Amino acid sequence: METKRYAVASEESLMRIFTVPEAPGSTLARIEREISSNLAGFLNENIAAIEKPLHEIEKDFQLAQIPEEPTFVSDHAQQIMEQLVAHSVHTAAPSFIGHMTSALPHFVLPLSKLMVGLNQNLVKIETSKAFTPLERQVLGMMHHLVYGQNEGFYQKWMHSAKNALGAFCSGGTVANISALWIARNRLLKADGDFNGIASDGLIAAMLHYGYKGLAVLVSERGHYSLGKAADVLGIGRKNFVAIETDENNKVNVAAMRLKAQELAAKGIKVMAIVGVAGTTETGNIDPLNDMADLAQELNCHFHIDAAWGGATLLSNNSRYLLAGVERADSITIDAHKQMYVPMGAGIVLFKDPEASNAIEHHAEYILRKGSKDLGSHTLEGSRPGMAMLVHACLNVISRKGYEMLIDKSLKKARYFADLIKADPDFELISEPELCLLTYRYVPAKIQALLKTADEETRMDIYIALNRFTASMQKRQRESGRSFVSRTRLTPVQYQKLPTVVFRVVLANPLTSEDILQSILAEQKELAQTDPIFKKYLQKYLD
Repeated sequence: METKRYAVASEESLMRIFTVPEAPGSTLARIEREISSNLAGFLNENIAAIEKPLHEIEKDFQLAQIPEEPTFVSDHAQQIMEQLVAHSVHTAAPSFIGHMTSALPHFVLPLSKLMVGLNQNLVKIETSKAFTPLERQVLGMMHHLVYGQNEGFYQKWMHSAKNALGAFCSGGTVANISALWIARNRLLKADGDFNGIASDGLIAAMLHYGYKGLAVLVSERGHYSLGKAADVLGIGRKNFVAIETDENNKVNVAAMRLKAQELAAKGIKVMAIVGVAGTTETGNIDPLNDMADLAQELNCHFHIDAAWGGATLLSNNSRYLLAGVERADSITIDAHKQMYVPMGAGIVLFKDPEASNAIEHHAEYILRKGSKDLGSHTLEGSRPGMAMLVHACLNVISRKGYEMLIDKSLKKARYFADLIKADPDFELISEPELCLLTYRYVPAKIQALLKTADEETRMDIYIALNRFTASMQKRQRESGRSFVSRTRLTPVQYQKLPTVVFRVVLANPLTSEDILQSILAEQKELAQTDPIFKKYLQKYLD
């Protein structure tokens, strides 16, 4: 076993790590050189093909004490390669089609390094002087993509010190919380001797307005982050009400209207309704125009969670899928999904530039009144300049480039759905509306048996299929050749019973039709040797 080297903690060594790059032949220099010249090759060569069990990985990260003595940079880089990189998830692999993240444009790597090196803090002008107007421009571009206001609107509001067209944040969760925070504060605004919820608190607000509770209505396919928002904002998770969906995984607006009436009869005010534009599980889009009509009836905030599907607006050929999006009071879009930006680039946009004033905060040493500090209208304080990378992608890829990427992903999803439907041993569970779809492996003989079997046999098969689908998904992941994710739905064709299904996301531009064919072939191959299948399902084929 090689003896570990230790560096010396001295003023000289500390100055070196701040000022002197690693030697050309060092491990860190090699990493930088290889990812700069061939990122795909570097990832393929250094991420282990066969998955290592989590409990084994945890053994490399057991020490709880901060090292007393420093480690040489090159030694630590080698340790990162062996313990971290080797066992990371290969999200960029074209055969790994179960992730929301995808391959990245190569140019974002050096730009990311520049962003980190500049180390700007977007909370205030003093630490992000040029980044602040850049971020405001990106928010203007995205606002125009959704709401399409005229040039005069953006000249007036884009760089306004008193307002914000939106906010950058770490992801869709914070974006959704921010949108509902604004909805709550605008509803419970100052009135007479009540100074508003931000000043007097939730209990005083409820007493003043006479509400017995607040509610948020959303599809049962709504993202879990909305439940977090209900918790954080003091609404209560019980009042975050999931409304049933139809056979196409779209929310039943009539049922939502009835629930709102039921709540009103109990003295509970619907604070907001949330439309989903690209559900995480199936990629379906709620009837946004109908929901906008309902929001007007209820006089409540209309938020759209388009963290996944919002990028579809970049395609003039496909944006019709989000018809009605421009009627939303706020919208969430994640640039780190279908806009191919590194993780950590969530965006929330407000139709009304003055909406963000409902959450405005100031302090004397920072976020002073009249300044253009972005932190005065955001939930997060200190944060990096991720807008720089979105700005780069919007310029380098352009709207037309994004249109090609979006349309290609939709076409690829339809192709994969056709492959599934053409094979009698596979069953398509949800048709792709965007580039997500769900399916499962069910041999044709078992599909036929399910139509004629008695209730007890049918239930036994349902349970066995769920176990088998979970088992096969895990075995495929562990084999390291390809990856699809899995989720649990309640499809009509399975009598709305909890059903485990495969889920794929076909956004990676490097995923080819040949790769999609090979993934299905691998699943058929795995099915032949799956222990769960042999134990519980093989008897129905014999």
